[in-house]
Amino acid sequence: MASYFEIDFLCVGERQSGDAIALRYEHNGATFVHVVDGGFQPDGPHVMAHLRRYYGGSSVSHVVLTHPDGDHAGGLRTVLEECEVPRGGGLWMLRPWLYAAELLGHFARFTTVSGLEKALREAYPDVAELEEIAQRRGIRIYEPFQGAKIGAFTVLAPSRARYLELIVDSDKTPRQAPAASMGLLGQFQGMAAKVVSYAKAAWGIEIFSTEPTSVENEMSVVQYARLCDEKILLTGDVGRDGLSEAANFAPVIGLWLPGIDRFDVPHHGSRRNVSTEVLDRWLGPRLPQQLPEGQGRFRAYISANPDDKDHPRRAVVRGLIHRGADVRQTTGERGGYLRTSKNAPPRDNAVPSEPLPYPEDQEEK
Repeated sequence: MASYFEIDFLCVGERQSGDAIALRYEHNGATFVHVVDGGFQPDGPHVMAHLRRYYGGSSVSHVVLTHPDGDHAGGLRTVLEECEVPRGGGLWMLRPWLYAAELLGHFARFTTVSGLEKALREAYPDVAELEEIAQRRGIRIYEPFQGAKIGAFTVLAPSRARYLELIVDSDKTPRQAPAASMGLLGQFQGMAAKVVSYAKAAWGIEIFSTEPTSVENEMSVVQYARLCDEKILLTGDVGRDGLSEAANFAPVIGLWLPGIDRFDVPHHGSRRNVSTEVLDRWLGPRLPQQLPEGQGRFRAYISANPDDKDHPRRAVVRGLIHRGADVRQTTGERGGYLRTSKNAPPRDNAVPSEPLPYPEDQEEK
């Protein structure tokens, strides 16, 4: 049983949102420090400064890259260059090129495994760069597939089989020649798609996007741990399919749903990553009315830059509050953080966050 834990959701990016999480806990008499994602590349020094200031140094037990997007992977370059990884720790990330031999038949342009490996490395440059740094520094790399243990955390998704399917489905995969430019019409349509309208909605009404999140987001490593009798779920940018796969696996490790105490909201609060059904399964059904302030049944944390106009989506905040959540969002400038803890050492300069209010309107379809 853990004697304490502290989890810090760092504010990363400038006007765009990314993810960087630092956490420390004591488990079975040993202290562990994890870094889960590192934000954009300029955020790396801020992650290391946070570790040195609040966690007493640069020793990191485990570094986890949830998926290959640059707003999660970029800052880990600095972390891997500067952190000290003790024996038994390492870097946890998935590298598509390791599975080239199995996937070769899905890529008509390639006749050799080595050719596909090279193409996949070029398609995922951030992951390839992290691999190079880890190998140069002698940091062991592990595969975070479903069932893997990362300290006190267990990986709930993705399974190996589903991950291989996602590689094949990804737009990054080199199955065909690169698509032609969108042109002016395509660019205009892309801009128009960002226009969002809002409508008033009564308590309990939920409208989520009918579009799925990206294939790369669905590759996200979903991690669960029970620390100090608190059930903690870290999700990266995972989508509905990944959350469903994770929920299917949960009983295997004795996690009976619904019921999470500290919920890391996926993809900065995007409404393409969750649904009413998914939230019901993980967090429980909608309540008949809003709980009084300070009486939330669980806490939900959204890594979204305060200057990001697209995140979090109001429908997602509503959906969380419908199920009794106390919802918090990262605030402040780059390098600031949102903290959740239990029995952890106090911080004199910790700034308490305020729960997000219930939105009276939400995005329309």
